[in-house]
Amino acid sequence: MADSRPLDRRQFVQRTAGVAIASLAAPAVVTAQKTDTEIVLGQGKHKYQVNHDFLQLPGQFTWQTTHNVAVDRSGNIYIIHEGDPKKKDHPSIFVFDSAGKYIRSFGSDFQGGGHGLEVRQENGEEFLYVTAYQFLKLFAKLTLTGDQVWVKKAPMNSKIYAADEDTRPDGTWGRDRFMPTNVAFLDDGGFFLADGYGAHVIHRYDANGNYISTFGKPGKGDGEFNLPHGIWIDDRDKTAGKLVVVADRANMRLQWFTLDGKHVRTQPGFLLPANIDVRNDLMLVPELQAQITLLDKNNKVASVLGGDPEWRKKVLADGFKLRRQPSKWQDGKFLHPHDACFDADGNILVAEWVQGGRITKLTKV
Repeated sequence: MADSRPLDRRQFVQRTAGVAIASLAAPAVVTAQKTDTEIVLGQGKHKYQVNHDFLQLPGQFTWQTTHNVAVDRSGNIYIIHEGDPKKKDHPSIFVFDSAGKYIRSFGSDFQGGGHGLEVRQENGEEFLYVTAYQFLKLFAKLTLTGDQVWVKKAPMNSKIYAADEDTRPDGTWGRDRFMPTNVAFLDDGGFFLADGYGAHVIHRYDANGNYISTFGKPGKGDGEFNLPHGIWIDDRDKTAGKLVVVADRANMRLQWFTLDGKHVRTQPGFLLPANIDVRNDLMLVPELQAQITLLDKNNKVASVLGGDPEWRKKVLADGFKLRRQPSKWQDGKFLHPHDACFDADGNILVAEWVQGGRITKLTKV
């Protein structure tokens, strides 16, 4: 990935759009089925009713480029925007109840770089973990109402980053830049942090946010990354124990590792996988090229949500022009799923990387 200002990922997706895609042994894709009252996506046991307008902002706010979505134990929904550095008085994190009603907003400090967002329960209390890239280059722990617990920058002990990492204001990135994208939580209170847009490595931290170690490096081989964008702990195979699964986005694949960073397996054939979530035996993989894939406990494709190749061509055409034209979006069709997560009932919430934002609820049929 060339050293450039954001949004360099647009250029990257254009370069990879011509690569042979969808090599997974997927079931036949069923496009949206529309009845008089609903649109349904998916196949087999995994079908979902689509609602693109589930969340409504109050009039004083506007949707920006949506990035990630998370749900707390009460069912409240948290959305983070990439935002605009010129809008420092505008919140970047919005909270809604389970019925989609606006509750509160905060996080103006993340304008111009808001990216990853996860909710974690610790000793009976819940916290938000936020990653921010572009000019911000940091990650933070917040209360659910936005109060800061701590903020961290590049782990200089890793010996990876340039000495001016915390001070250089030009917003460029490269192998010596720190551009964190997402986190995955460990049982001991620690966590993994993916430096997706910077050094292309995975860092490990303890429960207090102190750096421990790093694994991975830039490349295309097993154990190497080209934009390790999403990360999760996969505990579906009880015989294998807990594994770290990484959405190695620009390499179009997922990779699994032991908790000490040893490569276990690689699964290719995705369309720019952006993140991961797991519920019971089902793994959820939002893919930037207009679809979402569900994997069963054996990592076989259980369902594809979206996946219309003709629609995908339109989404990727002309520098992703369609992402800036909401009037031309079609119900039941995704553009750029950037994150997705399950709620407690097995429904799915999807955040798309589109100008003006879009959050979709997929209700299990």
